[in-house]
Amino acid sequence: MELPELSGKVALVTGASRGIGYGVAEALVARGDRVCITGRGEEALKEAAEKLGADRVLAVAGKAHDLDHQAEAVERTMEVFGRVDYLVNNAGTNPVFGPIADLDLGVARKVFETNVVSALGFAQRTWHAWQKDNGGAIVNIASVAGVSASPFIGAYGISKAAMINLTLQLAHEFAPGVRVNAIAPAVVKTKFAQALYEGREAEAAAAYPLGRLGVPADIGGAAAFLTSDQADWITGQTLVVDGGIFLNAGVG
Repeated sequence: MELPELSGKVALVTGASRGIGYGVAEALVARGDRVCITGRGEEALKEAAEKLGADRVLAVAGKAHDLDHQAEAVERTMEVFGRVDYLVNNAGTNPVFGPIADLDLGVARKVFETNVVSALGFAQRTWHAWQKDNGGAIVNIASVAGVSASPFIGAYGISKAAMINLTLQLAHEFAPGVRVNAIAPAVVKTKFAQALYEGREAEAAAAYPLGRLGVPADIGGAAAFLTSDQADWITGQTLVVDGGIFLNAGVG
């Protein structure tokens, strides 16, 4: 695609080799931002960077919960691009499906380490590296599982509820220079969520008033808005992007 003029802004997007993270990075590159993307798979990350535009995208491979990786991602962004205006915490995991009564606590710790603690770690590092003195915005990718009961993905839902509260805490502490918001998607068509719709997409989509499941670009557009000047008076909020699925929770 033909890339627009540079905006002068720089973003760091975690978990961006595919799915929602890639959709977010694509939306930010499309408006002229330079972007650092992270992910576990080095080859997949390299391919994503090449598709997005190697001259505007930096790829740093590693596990989101690894402290050395967090430090490397922020340091490399500062070295290559000289700033980090926006952070989008998208990296997440959901390795277990079943009732929390039988949940292995070691697995629960892994979910929280990746989904919540890593987001805090990246926020701390971008704050100290750039945002504290220069301002910016943070977007945490939560989930509708964090704002309602989520049968069989309880550990994931609890971690996303914690991420929403983390958003509130960061928004309070990082104001006025840094705005912090969250996005809570419903089911988005990604490999991560495939088990929720594979082989039954039409049936799953029929439950949504807008008649379809989400796609990564839906979340990318929301993240682009929340990191734009048009959202300059919005902080501490969770934007539910759900195709209207919560409308079905009413009586009648």
